[in-house]
Amino acid sequence: MKKIATLLVFCVFSHMLFAQEFKTDIQLRPRFEYRNGFKTLLSDDQNSTSLVSQRSRINFGFKQEQIELKLSLQNIRVWGDVPTLTSTDQNNVMVYEAYGIYRMNDKWSFKLGRQRLSYDNQRILGAVDWAQQGRSHDAFLTTFKPNEKSRLDFALSVSSEAEVVVETPYTLNNFKNMQLLWYHTDFTSSQLSLLALNTGFEFEENTSGDRTTQYMQTVGGFYKFKYDSWYGDLGAYGQFGERNDADVSAFNFCTNIYWNITNTWIAGLGGEYLSGNDMDDTSGDNNAFNPLFGTNHAFNGFMDYFYVGNHINSVGLTDVYAKIFYKRDRFDISVQPHLFWSAGTILDGVSEADNYLGTEVDLVANYKVHKNIGLALGYSQMFGSDSMELLKGGDSGNTQNWAWISVNFNPTIFNTAKN
Repeated sequence: MKKIATLLVFCVFSHMLFAQEFKTDIQLRPRFEYRNGFKTLLSDDQNSTSLVSQRSRINFGFKQEQIELKLSLQNIRVWGDVPTLTSTDQNNVMVYEAYGIYRMNDKWSFKLGRQRLSYDNQRILGAVDWAQQGRSHDAFLTTFKPNEKSRLDFALSVSSEAEVVVETPYTLNNFKNMQLLWYHTDFTSSQLSLLALNTGFEFEENTSGDRTTQYMQTVGGFYKFKYDSWYGDLGAYGQFGERNDADVSAFNFCTNIYWNITNTWIAGLGGEYLSGNDMDDTSGDNNAFNPLFGTNHAFNGFMDYFYVGNHINSVGLTDVYAKIFYKRDRFDISVQPHLFWSAGTILDGVSEADNYLGTEVDLVANYKVHKNIGLALGYSQMFGSDSMELLKGGDSGNTQNWAWISVNFNPTIFNTAKN
């Protein structure tokens, strides 16, 4: 009887174990950077710098029937930000993602908690994976899939700095509340997405000091296609409403087309226009498009002169670029030159300046050292103009470049689905 009871207990336990899935993976990503005009032009009295930043992230995943949970913890640091013998850490462990999913049936699912919101080419909403900390939102997300080709997402969020019992100011650089509606459908050789995003940001009035929530809407669509050896995309977005006590009317257009020359070579052309404010505009309106929560490092050059913590509510941008891409086995390399112009008028004193801002050339290479180890490196150089000096300061006559190398360890250390 004892053997039978033991066998029954073992069978029940095995059924429970295999009905569940546990997964744990780790990412360690140190990155060395040499910065000599990164994000802005260096002046004669400024020197280049170098540093190593590191992401250390651990992900825990759990699945059982209709339920899925994820917890992602990370520590972001710069080498040397604390002494070698220390009892405290400059950057403690933080929660990157912490959410639960309930899949009610094949059509409806609900996701609640800290999560990434990443859509289409990530121009408006992205994971910002290049930044060591990444981007995630506290949100409630409902997904409806009426069929295999279509999907509708609805998300909403509210923000507060702490648990309070009365209304208090929200002073963080974040939305006070947000609502998102995203629809996606697949065609035979193309895809279409439509986005409607409403963001409410608190604003302190200069006269009274009172804080009010002002709402800005971002609406638009993204289209992808593929035809034989050609593929590409087209995006268009508009922004309306109020932000920082100014009426907003701005827009963004982007397009790319690529040609698979061979199995290893790809060539492409693209361009993007982001509306901006004229320096001589005294209307008080805001015509500068804001990419909001996008993965902006992936656009407008890798040296991050535009829209990566900068260039918001400025003169906008016109970016025309080309790309040559080579890929074979575990290695790939790309070269991408950019030509930049301002979308709005730039003033040099009282006279109008040339709107040509400069040229940037980006070189990036990736090599898969091991199935769990990736090596990446890049070099970029900015050839800024006098008008870039008017916007950024510094001296465009100096050499402005940036180089980096990154190692990405990303093994799965435990997965019951493979056991």
